[in-house]
Amino acid sequence: MFCAFLTLDKGLKNRPNVQMDVNARYPSLSDLRARARKRLPYFVWEFLDSGTGMDATKARNRAAFDAIELVPSILKGELEYDTTARLLGHDYALPLGIAPVGMSGLIWPDAERILARTATDAGIPYTLSTVASQTPEDVSGAIDDKAWFQLYPPRDPGILKDMLRRAKAAGFSTLVMTVDLAVASRRERQQRSGLTTPPRLTPRLLAQIARRPAWALAMARQGMPRMRMVDDYLPDITGQPSNQHAGYMIRIAPNWEYLRTVRDAWQGSLIIKGVMQVEDATRLENEGVDALWVSNHGGRQFDAAPAPLNVLPGIRKATKLPLILDGGVESGLDILRALTLGADFVMMGRGWHYALAALGSAGPAHLAHILREDLVSNMGQLGIRTPFEILKPPAAQDLE
Repeated sequence: MFCAFLTLDKGLKNRPNVQMDVNARYPSLSDLRARARKRLPYFVWEFLDSGTGMDATKARNRAAFDAIELVPSILKGELEYDTTARLLGHDYALPLGIAPVGMSGLIWPDAERILARTATDAGIPYTLSTVASQTPEDVSGAIDDKAWFQLYPPRDPGILKDMLRRAKAAGFSTLVMTVDLAVASRRERQQRSGLTTPPRLTPRLLAQIARRPAWALAMARQGMPRMRMVDDYLPDITGQPSNQHAGYMIRIAPNWEYLRTVRDAWQGSLIIKGVMQVEDATRLENEGVDALWVSNHGGRQFDAAPAPLNVLPGIRKATKLPLILDGGVESGLDILRALTLGADFVMMGRGWHYALAALGSAGPAHLAHILREDLVSNMGQLGIRTPFEILKPPAAQDLE
């Protein structure tokens, strides 16, 4: 299946005398990120890459992974590796999925459908954001029965009911309710870049676009993106600051009663995203949610937040619910590090979009290939057959 991931973007394949081995040119996410930065206009790069404040939380997320050391194991012989994972009644090819990113279409045209198809082909979950540039109906044909829909809680009960109806009708089986956006973060790097939401093509932005012809040509065919699902519930709104997009016009800061309303209304698995405290984890389990997503929003909301990886062990001790983690994940090795500390599943957001910007429609599939190969390689170093064996001490395995 993963041989298909070596396919080049159509634009690259059609260039004469170009024989590119993507594995040699882009063997890691850092290579894709470097190429993405060269291909994206400055304001788009800042939208994708930035956190909030001084980016301290974003840096802290990555540092937490780098601090985790794993001891290799020897003389295990030849092992048959199994990377599959089971979560909320579904089997996945990897303990990894695609996290929601608002306005993915600003990074590359048709981004949501490309990512949804990649996830379906790779056997992993794709999560569509409420503030995506395509609607649930737009991506319906690209998903399977494992797709997730991420909900920013709307204020109006009628809008909530309709959003849930549309997500279910489009084929999304799991609902992810994000709860860590009580107020808009400042996201200063975005503001300095001149970005508004939806993007308004000022002379400053046009000058940036002119220096990135590949992105400009691709976007010219598709048109500048908007938050299509939000648009369905709002009059036309233009020129909002980048941290005050149209989604905030309908959004509410949810409370526990709102959570109960969503729990009662959604017939399917419910994941709560943005959990960082043990007390909240315990109460959420009692409220009947199905899984917790330990996340600080990729460092984009609060610049004093701890890394999710650092709070994960405490939350693991406090609940029996499945735990999902994001924030700073860059490799198959990072997946293993997260599982070691108690995660059941790992999600990545920015990385898939670096891949899109770097290689167009072929990028996310190539990244899925990279991550699987890196996961298997590090499993071999650790002498484990499945990613979840890392949770068991060698002595316990020997006694079985």
